[in-house]
Amino acid sequence: MKSRRQREILSLIESQAFRTHGRLAEALAARGIAASQGTLSRDLRQLGVVKTAAGYAAPAEAQGEDAARAVLQQLVGQFLVRIETAQNLVILRTEPGGANALAQGLDGANLPEIIGTLAGDDTIFVATADNAAARRVRAMLEEL
Repeated sequence: MKSRRQREILSLIESQAFRTHGRLAEALAARGIAASQGTLSRDLRQLGVVKTAAGYAAPAEAQGEDAARAVLQQLVGQFLVRIETAQNLVILRTEPGGANALAQGLDGANLPEIIGTLAGDDTIFVATADNAAARRVRAMLEEL
């Protein structure tokens, strides 16, 4: 049941915009699947779904490269406040509560310069292989 529900969730959010758990639950119910808000929250988290200004977005790794970059661009525009570099680290400051969504977008974009991310509430540490890679990541994010 869980795998079917999660497949249906991805199918729904890829085909239309949902801004709330309630609307998504209604759409699932129309397909014969009942899910509580807690269950939906867990499913969305496990699936790597991110919430953007337009609504829920499928995880970037399940989308094409262009779509993943579009999701990342939207997340950068919505949450990013400031960028700093410290050797091979890129430190991103976000709106409160925005770090996790932006870090998921970065991870899902599979950028070759990024080794990994660590997100708090409003800060993300982005690890890169070297100082030059950190500068490239910063330039790319500033461009977005």
